[in-house]
Amino acid sequence: MREVFISHIQSRQLLLPQHRYLLACSGGMDSMALANLLLQAGIPFDIAHVNFKLREEESDGDQSFVENWAQKHQINFHLKIADTKYLSLSQGISIQMAAREIRYAFFEEIRAKFNLNGILLAHHEDDQLETIFLNLLRGTGIEGVYGMSERKGWLIRPLLPFSRAELTDFMKSGGLEWREDSSNEKSDYKRNKLRHHGLPAILSLEADARKNLLTSFERLKDTGRAFSGLFDYWKATSIVEKDGIQLLKYSDIAHLPGGASLLYFWLRSFGFNSDQTQQIWESLAEIKPGTVFIGKDFQLWLDRKEMMLCPKPFPFETLLIQKNDPELNLPEGTYDLSRSSEPQAIDLRLQNALLDLDRLEFPLEIRLWKEGDRFFPLGMQSEKKISDFLIDLKVPLPKKQEVKVLVSGNKIAWVIGMRIADWAKITPATRQTIHFKKR
Repeated sequence: MREVFISHIQSRQLLLPQHRYLLACSGGMDSMALANLLLQAGIPFDIAHVNFKLREEESDGDQSFVENWAQKHQINFHLKIADTKYLSLSQGISIQMAAREIRYAFFEEIRAKFNLNGILLAHHEDDQLETIFLNLLRGTGIEGVYGMSERKGWLIRPLLPFSRAELTDFMKSGGLEWREDSSNEKSDYKRNKLRHHGLPAILSLEADARKNLLTSFERLKDTGRAFSGLFDYWKATSIVEKDGIQLLKYSDIAHLPGGASLLYFWLRSFGFNSDQTQQIWESLAEIKPGTVFIGKDFQLWLDRKEMMLCPKPFPFETLLIQKNDPELNLPEGTYDLSRSSEPQAIDLRLQNALLDLDRLEFPLEIRLWKEGDRFFPLGMQSEKKISDFLIDLKVPLPKKQEVKVLVSGNKIAWVIGMRIADWAKITPATRQTIHFKKR
């Protein structure tokens, strides 16, 4: 076992003798096997142990065992005593999730503090199989059968090619000690049920079941890599970004084999889950322009020929402008407000507005436009619905919801950033002006 382990870490360049690592050690068989293998392979390491205070005297016994082992072998020992139940209750998460957050935060804290070269985890081949089957039970895509990575960031798992049985034989044949965690024998956790009942039943179906499963998962993993390359090419050639909006034509997705998966891989990084992307995919069978799907921080709109992905708009509450206010702060930027009784040259920039001050009724109101709003666009003597005005300007659906209007009394004086109202413009008879000038 020692020689096979050394060959593995050397061939994969997982661990280097000139580096020092942090071993996450519970005192159980898996982590103690890794501790002894590291010792025999001459790999320098520190030990980190977390006492979760969940099994009373048994937890304290684990702590003493690991600490004594580290002291015996002159290995640096780092300890965290955690109130796991309190964290679970205070954050409304499961005990398992609370324990996970505690230990990984502690491991990273120690790694960074002592500038160690990685955090070693003792997950092995059986853990890998359990993880993949649990992912399948939850409902997963192809990435779910990837299982745990041998290396991910600072996390390193040197034991993934070795079975629990092999590690047990190594420990027993060497007369090496470890602690048994009584909770591992219970079947009240899903993983334990799978470990004690589900997987043994599957592996008993045929002699080569374990080997065939691992081979199948490795082939699926390679298929996933191929798909990932296809996705990258499709995204580069199909997704277009314009004015902060990502655009995807229906013709580039609707009839593609595997289109639902391409859609998911695109949208998942923007806060959309698999159920939402499936709904979006199904909606392409009968497109209803104006339909919007809301993710965590982004939203996806269906237009006539394409879908549009953009950030969710900032919440906006109505603002009031008093007659002497010097500036206006909007999500789009800050406007300086200047007043003058001298003749002014007309400001043709759409982002700005030069208005006849005497025609305005203060306080002015700035709000989002709403259905039914009408105004007199500059140069016209008849009203126009703002909804029609935005259509004429070909304003994309996502941008329409961000459009704001400046209201004087009950009349719209300015569709901000687009057009002032004809009645509010300056004329030869204007005596005072107010200038909204964007910085």
